Parts: sequence; C-alpha cells; structure tokens
Amino acid sequence: MQTNLHLKPVVVALALTFPVSHLSYAESPAASLGEITVTGTREAQLITETPNTVDTVSGERIRQQRPSHPSQVMNQVPGVWVSNLSGEGHSTAIRQPLTTGAVYLYLEDGIPTRSTGFFNHNAMYEINVPQSGGMEISKGPGSALYGSDAIGGTVNVLTRTPPREAELETSAEAGSFGWGRLMMSGGNSSGDDAWRASLNLTTNNGYQDHAGYDRQTGNFRWDRALGSDATLKTVFSFSQVDQNHVGSLTKSQYDDDSSRKTNNIGFSYRKVDAFRLSTSYEKELGNSLISITPYVRDNSMEILPSWMVSYDPVQYTTKNQSFGFLSKYRHDFEPMRARVIVGLDFDISPGSRDEDSIRVTSTGNNVLGRNYTYNKGVVPVQIYDYDVTFRSISPYIHGEISPTEKLRLIAGLRYDDMQYDYDNNFRGGAAGASQGVAGGFPGNGFYGHVASAKVDYSHWGPKFGATYEFSKVLSGFANYSNSFRTPSEGQVFRGSRESTAIRAQRAAESLLDLKPVIVDNYEMGLRGLAGKANYEVSVYYMKKKDDIVSYTDPSTNQRTVVNAGETLHKGVEFGLGAPIADAWRIDASLSYAKHSYEQWKVSGTADYSGNEMEAAPRLIANTRLTYAPGCMNGGRFQLEWFKLGNYYHDQGNTKQYSGHNLVNLRANYPIEKRWEVFGSINNLFDKQYAETVGMDGTAPTYSTGLPRAFVVGVQAKW
Repeated sequence: MQTNLHLKPVVVALALTFPVSHLSYAESPAASLGEITVTGTREAQLITETPNTVDTVSGERIRQQRPSHPSQVMNQVPGVWVSNLSGEGHSTAIRQPLTTGAVYLYLEDGIPTRSTGFFNHNAMYEINVPQSGGMEISKGPGSALYGSDAIGGTVNVLTRTPPREAELETSAEAGSFGWGRLMMSGGNSSGDDAWRASLNLTTNNGYQDHAGYDRQTGNFRWDRALGSDATLKTVFSFSQVDQNHVGSLTKSQYDDDSSRKTNNIGFSYRKVDAFRLSTSYEKELGNSLISITPYVRDNSMEILPSWMVSYDPVQYTTKNQSFGFLSKYRHDFEPMRARVIVGLDFDISPGSRDEDSIRVTSTGNNVLGRNYTYNKGVVPVQIYDYDVTFRSISPYIHGEISPTEKLRLIAGLRYDDMQYDYDNNFRGGAAGASQGVAGGFPGNGFYGHVASAKVDYSHWGPKFGATYEFSKVLSGFANYSNSFRTPSEGQVFRGSRESTAIRAQRAAESLLDLKPVIVDNYEMGLRGLAGKANYEVSVYYMKKKDDIVSYTDPSTNQRTVVNAGETLHKGVEFGLGAPIADAWRIDASLSYAKHSYEQWKVSGTADYSGNEMEAAPRLIANTRLTYAPGCMNGGRFQLEWFKLGNYYHDQGNTKQYSGHNLVNLRANYPIEKRWEVFGSINNLFDKQYAETVGMDGTAPTYSTGLPRAFVVGVQAKW
C-alpha cells in the first residue's frame, strides 16, 4: 500500500496526460461526449470543448485488432484513407486526395516525428503503432500550438503508459506470404517511478516477387513524479526498416492472375534508421502550468525508389538530425473559466543528400508491361551532393473563455519563421548542372544545382473556434483556421532530370521560387448521444492557394514540382457507434467529399481548372459488426466492410478507377487470464483491387492490393 501512495502523483499525471475513452469497448469512430483528447492543446481537454473534428482510437482497440499495417486502424476513421504500399509504406488521404506530399503532421506524444524540412509520407513506419497507447487524428489545419505542416490533419500516436505493478506480455504471429511478428511489452513501478519497454520484430516475404521486408522497432518510456506538482516523462523510440519496393503494374498485368505477382522493379529497396529521444517536464503552479520538452531525432534513409525508375532512375541517401524543444506556459482564470497559453517551439535540423544516377535497361512497353534491370556494371554517377540545415522558430498564443456556461470561445495566433541554409558541394557551391549516366536508358540527363543560398519562409496563422452545449446529449462546434506548409528540402533543392544543361539549370532555379501552401479552412459539426448510440457529423470547406503538386508531362513522362493556383476541398463526414442487441454492436464511418483544381494552368500547355484532383474518391465508408457474447470470455468476432469510391487516375481526368469493396474478418478468444488466441482474414472474398493507381505517360498503372491473407497468433500475459 505504501508503494501505491508514493506512486499516486505519477499515476495521476499519466491519467491526465494520456487518457483513453470512458467507453469500455472504445470501438466507435464517433467522438463520445465524455471523451478526452490531448492533441489540440498538448494536455487533457474534453472533446466537447474542442472546436474541430478529432477521432480517437484507444490503445485497447489497437491491441484487440493487432494491425499489421497502420491502414487497418486508420481506415476505420471517417474521412481517412491510407493506402498499403509495399512493406509498411503508405500514402494518406485526410481531407485531401491520396498523396505523398507534405500536408500532414505526424506526432508521437505531441512531438513531431520528423522536421518540417525533411517530411516523409511513410512516417508511420517510424512509429510503433501496434504497441501504442492510442491514436488521435485531428482533421484539417492544426491548432495554434502546431500551426505549420498540419494542413490535411494531425496524427498523434500516444505511447503506452507504464503499468502500476509488474507485468509482461508477449505475442507471436504467423500468416500468409511469410508474415511473422513477435511483440513483447512489460514494465513496473516503484515509488515515484514507472516504466514500460516494448519491442516489435516483424518479417514478411510479401505477396509479389521480391517484396519482402524486415522491421525492428521499440519504445522505452520512463515516468517520474517530482513531488506532488511536477512530472518528468522520458521517451526513447527507434525503428529499423529494410524492405524491397514493388513497381506498378500495367493494365494487362493487373488484369491477369498469373502476372499480378510480377514485380517489374525487383531491385528497388529502402533502408531506414530512425530514433527519437525526448524528456517532458511539467510543473503545476497553482492555476498555472509550465511545460518544456527538449528532444533529439536522427533519421537516415538509403533508397532506390521504384516510382522514379521509369523516368529518372537514381539511388540516394538522405540524413538529418534534429535538436529542438516545445515549450508553453498556461494560466487559468476563475472568471468565465478563461485560459491563456503562450509558447515557443524551436527546431534546428542539419541534413544532407547524396544522390547517384544509375543505368537501368528495360524490355517491353508501357501497355503490355515493362521489366527493368539495374545494370550494376555501369558505375553510378553522382548528381547531387549537398548539405542543408532547416531551422524554425515559432511563438504562439492560445486563449479560451466561456461567456456563458454552455458557450466556449477559442482563439489562437502562431507565427512561423523558417529557413533553409543550403550548401552545394558541387563546384565549390556555384550554380551549374551535372550529367547523369549517359547513353542508353534514360539518355543524356542533366540535373541543375543552384548556388549555395539561404531560403526563408514566414507566416502568421490565426485560429478561431467555438463550442456550444445544446444539452447533456448534444454539442456543436465551428471553427476557422489558417495555416501554411513550406516546401520540403527535396522539393526546393532537388531538380528534375532535363534534356539539356540549360533547361536543368532553369528548372532548378525555378524551385527556389516555390511558394508555401496557404490554407483557409471552415468547419462545423455536431456530437451527440441518442440512447446508447453516439454520433458525430461535420462539414468542411477548405481552399488551398499555391498547392504544391507534381506535374507529369504526358509527352516526355517528365515530372516537375510546381505550385497549382488554387485547389478546393469540401465534404461531409459522419461517424456512428451503437449496440444493436445483446452482445452485438455496429460502428460505421462515412465521408463524401469533392477535391478539385479551381485554378491551375501548366506552362500554357494545359489547363486543369475545374477538373477533379486525381486519387480523390468522393466516397469512403467503413462498417464494422461486432459479436462479443459472454461465452467468449471477453473475446469477439468482427466483420468489417470497407468501401472506396471511384476516382481519376490523372489530372486531366482521362481515366478512372472504379473503386472497390473489401470485407475483413477478425476474432480473438481469451482461453484464460494469461492466454489468448487470435486471428484475422483480410480481403475475405479474395477481391481484386488496387491500392493506388496512376499514369505512365498515357497508360494507366496499378499498385495491386493484397489477395486473401490469413494471420493467426497467441498471446501470453504475466
């Protein structure tokens, strides 16, 4: 009993910092009125006083589902579509078309997993999602406490809290296509200290040829109470990923059962090393709180990208380290429950790129299927060698007030000052062009380099919101937010391959003129309870100016990064969760949206104004039926239906993918207190579908989805 008394401060801190839904089952995609979120203000806040759409996924739900890919959890959230690229790679659509662009902010316990300047759309494979303590997905531009990056949404993965007493759990899985995973997690507490360590070892051969990957990832979290009014939380996370990429298929390959396993680019690969270390200090001072979180990050990636082989075959290594801190001071006032938060975020991230042009030969054509071979007999030629340091300084202020008991008003303002300090290691930093591998495929390519320079971006981002409690079972919210996103380092300093040195140099210089993406977002919604059912509905209208997009010239298949004039994103999202009979429950999510180019003319040769954006389905739906009878000792059967509507392959709206329907089945059964068996069948009816579609010149391309796949496993707890 004495140990529990000593531990009380840290246990209270954990409960306040990383709460989960009050619902024991915690399955619904709709936000419950009593739920708590931590993403908006970096501390506990009632969902009813959050003026934007935030969907929570509890740690319990993640552990029940045991996702083999983040999409298996995230695609259950209204308005979210995450594709499953090879390995644990992914691209994401949250109030945006499916994109690899830098429009999302990925966090671990509120700390960005990567620097703004070194965005990677595969950020989720650097996080240990299956062993996390939960996930929060905040849609649209973030609050004033985050500001930049979060245009489409913020994904905050929470680390799992340490246990109050000693515990250890381990699970082993095996499945189709060489799937295997071993996970272990355990921890303990003593006095004012509590800790948890988790380890995830995964291997998979992949469905297609040469599509395997290996992953090692883990976390260590140590919480310490400093008296009754202060806490320390230290988190160390690491990930190592070694995987092969899978190239896209042509229409004929995609339609042919015997050809669908083909990997046209079997030599493509990616090797990732990432670690993060942070310590959060929080101290209560009466009605005030002081918080500071210093952190360090290290990210490196060696890659031969499959998607570039057809038009610009290269291999490169990028590295960056980060040193920074998040800080804030919060003060509460008794009149009208007023609250003011002021803070400052700082990040400095030195990085580098070393890139080589390689010789690739191809056979076949883009209609019947090309097969590529990496000619290792031809020595790669270095085409980029530069160092670049990204720096950001971001002060902000956030205020809340309740003029009446039911109405709460929220406002915030953030200023972001960002800079790239770029050192070109070619020719002593002078501008010029380098030549790639000459002769044969891909031809005499040239790559432009700008002179060593500093590039600056700055922005004031206001936020306004309101929540209103109509009754104990119904609340509403509305908000306006303005945000921006700087181009990433690869977009600014890595030009496209051109036919001449002069064109290459001009293309590189034009990248320095890339403008930040500016977003104006309007949103309103309702959250409510109807009997035992909870629901949430929201509508949004978002305009993006100077959207950064990749334009592909259909005549040359050359890709160029440019600013689109204006894009428009508008839609409605709905989530529902309800028991429908004894032991039966239904959970559903639905979104209908339209994403379009409002103004975009490309070099005077093409006008896409008025077209729908590519990879932008209007309809996304997910429905889950759960059966959990008492005889299963807390276990359950769950049948899931995921529907993705049709969408265009290309910016010109010339070809369209028809969408797909998938059904998944999962179950778990605790044999006794310590042992549990579980299993899942993804794509139960073995439907043919595409994870992504695109264009190779004028021919459609497909990244094939997985056929029926089984996973079975056992878990033990002590």
